[in-house]
Amino acid sequence: MVKHQPLQVYERQLCLSCITGIYGCRWKRYQRSHDDTTKWELLWSLILLLTFCLLLVWFYFWWEAHNDYNEFNWFLYNRSGEWSDGTVPILATTAAGFTYIAFLMVLALCHIALGQQLNLHWLHKIGVTVALLTTIAGVISVNQTWGQEWDVIPISLQATGPFLHIGALAAVTALSWIVAGQVARAEKPMFQVVVVLLYLSVLLGLYVMPLYITSPCIMEPTSLKPRPDVIGHQGAPMLAPENTLWSFQRALQMNVTGLEADVAISMDGVPFLMHDHTLRRTTDVEKVFPDRQMDEASLFNWTDLQQLNAGQWFLKDDPFWMVHTLSPHEKTLIANQSVCSLEQLLKLASYHNSTVVFRLRRPPPGHPCYHSWINDTLHAVQQSGVPQSLVMWTPDEDRAQVRQLAPGLIQTSVEKRSPQSLHQSGISRLLLRYNQASTQEISNFSESHINLTLYTVNEPWLYSVLWCSGVSSVSSEAPHILKKVPYPIWLMGPHEYCLMWVSADLISFAVVIGIFIFQNYHMIRYRMSGMRSYNPEQIMLSAAVRRSSRDISVMKEKLIFSEVGNGVGSAEELYADNGYDYYTNQGISQ
Repeated sequence: MVKHQPLQVYERQLCLSCITGIYGCRWKRYQRSHDDTTKWELLWSLILLLTFCLLLVWFYFWWEAHNDYNEFNWFLYNRSGEWSDGTVPILATTAAGFTYIAFLMVLALCHIALGQQLNLHWLHKIGVTVALLTTIAGVISVNQTWGQEWDVIPISLQATGPFLHIGALAAVTALSWIVAGQVARAEKPMFQVVVVLLYLSVLLGLYVMPLYITSPCIMEPTSLKPRPDVIGHQGAPMLAPENTLWSFQRALQMNVTGLEADVAISMDGVPFLMHDHTLRRTTDVEKVFPDRQMDEASLFNWTDLQQLNAGQWFLKDDPFWMVHTLSPHEKTLIANQSVCSLEQLLKLASYHNSTVVFRLRRPPPGHPCYHSWINDTLHAVQQSGVPQSLVMWTPDEDRAQVRQLAPGLIQTSVEKRSPQSLHQSGISRLLLRYNQASTQEISNFSESHINLTLYTVNEPWLYSVLWCSGVSSVSSEAPHILKKVPYPIWLMGPHEYCLMWVSADLISFAVVIGIFIFQNYHMIRYRMSGMRSYNPEQIMLSAAVRRSSRDISVMKEKLIFSEVGNGVGSAEELYADNGYDYYTNQGISQ
């Protein structure tokens, strides 16, 4: 008698096919394997994890560095001589690379959860390698050209740390499902112990992490100091051309309390406003004086400077992507802007009773005003008629002489010094970059009655952190944005934060314990039903056969004729021994 071996019944597994196909190009069933992952593939999995972590930090860095994109573009301009928004290609490639690597990480986790062997396709290995090397090159490049910007990470964590902690805790808690499954399927006790200890170590680290999270915004609301004053850095350069009269007028419309500018001195001794060393970026000097476009701005006399247009470049280059928001009237005003003198700025500030702080750049050697630059600038201040109490004087050169000639000026330093040293020099104000003063130092300056102004603060989260730190004023290129921040973005009392922390830890712990119990219960149940090892695919196949109500397709994977002889069991017995459902075909007698 010859019998047909029963046909195997399979459920379509499109999801599993997609997961293994996209990750390792294993689209067919016979290409998959439940064997242990090879050491070579484990190495690639570690490389993938390293690339993901590095890209995560890189992505976070550029996300928070948005406050200083203009500064980065200016650095690029100084190197290349051409103005462009260099952040656009960096952000595009970073977002694409992070999305790609994160997608591969999700697929790898799905493989582990389903008990599939990890086998990354060679094309993906090339992609991971390119992403890793590109990110490393980017980190090295930023470290060499813009190294001070790395400080934005610890500063931003003061605003995002408590919430990133909750997100990380939720992610690690969710991973407990995969970890519990691995522990339940493992047959080696040592492997189980190692996996559990590693996971619990990470989880415990997250549970106690709030002990090391510090933020000035974790404070009692009653202790919050007054809102910091906002000074328009170069006016409102996102809404109008920098260092022009219209830019400062736009800043005053945003209720700023002061104006900040960069000052150079012309050949005939007239202080004027200019940030760059040359006139190429912010004027049409290439058109008016093509032979002198690379000359220092200070090598032009005031008559020549008045012939230049200082607004059309803004409409052409659109450095802050804001031109489309301007009205036709505003565009007309911008197109007719000219180079602004220091005296014009001081008269505008005097009219609006606004403070003025300016950085004075000394002319190059050989300039007619190389030795008299301080006196020429002081003379312009006195000629403008502005009250001296509105002018913050920053040059350190001949400060004693300036104090004698104009005792009413607000003596301001741009160099970080101790409060005692500042008092000894008669300096009452300090102007620093926002990363040069910690929360404790801000508090010390405040207690020593030193008014601290930090620049350049454009993002609401940074403004909120500095507000909670107690800073007295900030200099901003975006006063129109900070105007919309009447209160810190978030403020939480220590008791409220402690309650949130403990509650999150308890919920996470309960979920993790529940998942481990659930996974082990099901593992014991499947083993008691006759399965020798936990195999998600076998469970799915068996369940598909038992549920006749589902829409399944019968695939004839193989048809074997076996002759039943003495000592040879039937096909039904063979399949029964392996725990498969089966049906019996009618035998053929000879």
